[in-house]
Amino acid sequence: MALPDSITTCLSQPVHYAICKLGFEKKDTYNIDTILSGNREVCWAAVTEHVCYLESDQSVDYIKSIRSLGPVCESVNLYFKSLTKEQFVIQYASWFCWTNCTEVFLEVFDVLQSTQATEVALGLMKLTSCLERALGDVYLLKGNDCPFLLRDLLASEQLADVFGQAVMNVLRVFIGSPHGLNLRNVLWHGFASPQEIPAKYCAMLLFLTAGLGQLLQAYLLQTKGVLVHRPYVIFISLEELDAFPDLNSEILSIAEELVKHSSFVLKIMLPFWMAALTAFKQSRYADSVILLLPQLEAGLRLLFTTTNKCPNRLLTAESSALYTTFDEMLAKHLDNEEVNQLPVVLEEPAMESIFESDFLWDFLNHQEGPRIRDRLSHGEINLETFPREIANQIVGFAITFLCRFSDEDVISLKEHMVIKPLMNCASCYQSRFHPISRLKKQVLECMKSIHLWPELATVPEEQEQKIKGLEGNTEANTLILMISEIISQLQHYMPQNCCSSDDPINSVLTERLLVELCDTRVCTLYSPRPVLEVVVILRKISAQCHQVSQQVIAGAGLRHTQWLNKTLRSRQRHNYRRMLSSIKFLSPVLWLILLLITLELVSVHSVCKKNPFDYQLYLKFLKSVLQYTENLVTYTSPDKNKWNETMELTKKTLIKIKNISDRKLMLMHLAT
Repeated sequence: MALPDSITTCLSQPVHYAICKLGFEKKDTYNIDTILSGNREVCWAAVTEHVCYLESDQSVDYIKSIRSLGPVCESVNLYFKSLTKEQFVIQYASWFCWTNCTEVFLEVFDVLQSTQATEVALGLMKLTSCLERALGDVYLLKGNDCPFLLRDLLASEQLADVFGQAVMNVLRVFIGSPHGLNLRNVLWHGFASPQEIPAKYCAMLLFLTAGLGQLLQAYLLQTKGVLVHRPYVIFISLEELDAFPDLNSEILSIAEELVKHSSFVLKIMLPFWMAALTAFKQSRYADSVILLLPQLEAGLRLLFTTTNKCPNRLLTAESSALYTTFDEMLAKHLDNEEVNQLPVVLEEPAMESIFESDFLWDFLNHQEGPRIRDRLSHGEINLETFPREIANQIVGFAITFLCRFSDEDVISLKEHMVIKPLMNCASCYQSRFHPISRLKKQVLECMKSIHLWPELATVPEEQEQKIKGLEGNTEANTLILMISEIISQLQHYMPQNCCSSDDPINSVLTERLLVELCDTRVCTLYSPRPVLEVVVILRKISAQCHQVSQQVIAGAGLRHTQWLNKTLRSRQRHNYRRMLSSIKFLSPVLWLILLLITLELVSVHSVCKKNPFDYQLYLKFLKSVLQYTENLVTYTSPDKNKWNETMELTKKTLIKIKNISDRKLMLMHLAT
């Protein structure tokens, strides 16, 4: 691994020149009054005239534009430094309302008054995040699907129609274009150290944001439009994210020492790490995570470039090449199709550290996960209410990296009694947001729902004898016999001693068995397409079963109330009796389907390695089970109540399951 102390920059030479030197070459000075009107509004014409264009195709000449705008940025920075907070608020606060983040922009003004480079970089990251979100809201005045990438958003015709193409070109010099300063990306992806971001560029973007507010107000007055702000993402079920214990001051103090001795931390980035830990201590949870995520990326990039022997990829790329970002570092293969060695390193030894890849995928990439980095960097989260619970997980995860890649001379810190529980939790981590993990969760939730069926209210005992067909009929016995036979065929693929020959149904179709099977660790990292195809179908089956259970619970409750109140007509009473008869035997069928799902789940990688013919037959079978559960949802819905059809369909499906099982074409057989 490269020595972090020997690395002086993560910016390539052309990018470093563009950000740190190019905008300082012209020594011109500008009177602020040349770019501000008498009422202190931005004179856009005086700003846009500094954007230069190539003679060949009239596209923006970013090099000349950065050089020309440099003195303008310096003038704006000095102007803001000359204002008191009260003066700034009076003159500009109203022009930030369109962003729906006025307080963030006022904080950026405070940052510009300080000399702390780390705070300036943090302010710029927050500014670009909020600005992107606001520009997306403006885009939706004229378009439908807002572009995900800032680059595409700034290049859109919709924003050019509102603000003017010349104004958008000014913005693209600073953010959004890989040919320009690209300040947002070099910061959010962990390439720039605090000292490499000139404060004057932060000041200029603050100035331009106010100017955009002025242009937007004029546009809305002219068009009589109304800017609607999209709601923020709200994290629910935060308990699902709990991987690490609550971080106390003692753990954070040890972390501050580990930062100074960890080879995972680039020395030039040390101020970011310390500021992140300080922000967490001060309950500034969004700030802490915003500072930390790029540094996790920078540290992983150092590991990535070392293990894959490509040290040049440590540096930010020019516009003609790819950045080395989280997405590529977590991929199975490099862009040259060679195996990425970083996950191999993260998974050593054995299973003890596989959590690192799983955790990163869970929190950053999986579509059903929190996707923290994407949502923070694109302005989708309310920074003022960012949950402590999520920050606690990100900081806790970072501390485990600090421990793992620390010098031996700090072994006393690594083995401290308050750090050990953190590392123990890390070693036990399993993916929670991979589709396989979500399927396990679905199965358990459905199981809990079906588990309520025996508690459903039925008719009073004195009226039970009036209801025929509840016990002992031929149809019911046939169903029970088939279920028992299927269970007998499956018991070879289940844990030992879970099946009683005297009562296979009640001994196997239990909550304990499903929980045990769902606790089985299944590899989720780099699941191949066939596995994901199977999991998609299994999830649909599970979801349909859950809906059937919810409909049965709701329908049984309603009908029982109507029975007691004697408001059921003759036909409804008969249907209710049929319902009670049916659900008594439908319950083990749904339990059986959940059992099949979990058995197939723990063997899913094996079936997908079989020959294409077997795999296609298997998919066909799964789709037929899905069709059954979809029909079941229809038949058991309140407006249908087709219980005769339900039992007939169930009987046919059990026959199909039994036949497939007999021919050993089910997943468990294919896996052997």
